Amino acid sequence: MSVEPRRPVHPVPYGELVPVTVHFDDLDALGMLHNARYPLLVERAWTAYWHDRGYGFDGDWAAAGDMCNVIKEVQVSYERPLTRPGHYAAHLWIERLGRTGLTYGFRLCSADGTETYARGHRVLVRVDPQALRPTPWSDRARATAAELLRPQEAAADAA
Repeated sequence: MSVEPRRPVHPVPYGELVPVTVHFDDLDALGMLHNARYPLLVERAWTAYWHDRGYGFDGDWAAAGDMCNVIKEVQVSYERPLTRPGHYAAHLWIERLGRTGLTYGFRLCSADGTETYARGHRVLVRVDPQALRPTPWSDRARATAAELLRPQEAAADAA
């Protein structure tokens, strides 16, 4: 399983579709994508998204800045089984951007975004690398994240 190099994909009304690949060995004994692989695919897509914008982690937490964050919560709802290896997408957006935390929304979907296999959210908190306590996002990270904020009308339609 891997995240592919970014290439143009079909537009979505908010957020971004990031290509992902499901390999044969990602499937379980029943021939379905293993439940633990869904959040892993999404994690890899988010990593690619941020990396494409100049954020990364090279092993030095003190220098990691906004990449020094922890997951507070993950929720996944499995909508339908994904039963074949191949090219898919992670539809990524930001539901909420707070001072020290943010809530990512996501869907694991077909490459064109029309079929949904799973959806959910993940709450992250930026932390100080020494104290391991919440610390504010940088202005640069806030501006980058703001590009993916889900419009209020889209959030109301999904409710």
